[in-house]
Amino acid sequence: MVNRVEITDKAAEIVARLKKQHGALMFHQSGGCCDGSAPMCYPAGDFRVGPQDVLLGEIADCKFYIGAAQFEYWEHTQLIIDVVPGRGSGFSAEAPEGVRFLTRSRVFSDEEVAELAAAGPPARAA
Repeated sequence: MVNRVEITDKAAEIVARLKKQHGALMFHQSGGCCDGSAPMCYPAGDFRVGPQDVLLGEIADCKFYIGAAQFEYWEHTQLIIDVVPGRGSGFSAEAPEGVRFLTRSRVFSDEEVAELAAAGPPARAA
């Protein structure tokens, strides 16, 4: 089964380092004002997800949510979470590290779209 969200090795290394500092983590991607549609990383429980948030999957043992409106735009693409030098939002856990997470993407193939459709829609947050 194709994953709706993946993470690069480099980004997973940052997540491992952040887990040592903060414990369990989670990601949320919205179309919000603070850092555009950048993925935000939070200590688990520090960001409240709601029924409008879609659980895309897990990366580096962290749940990854996306706002429903964003999911409508991105549902035909696989999100690939990467990391680059620079400062993103001050709200995201990696900000003090001098790096920021960003989303790369690729369009699903017709076969992958069919596979995802057969599996049904992703779960919503509770």
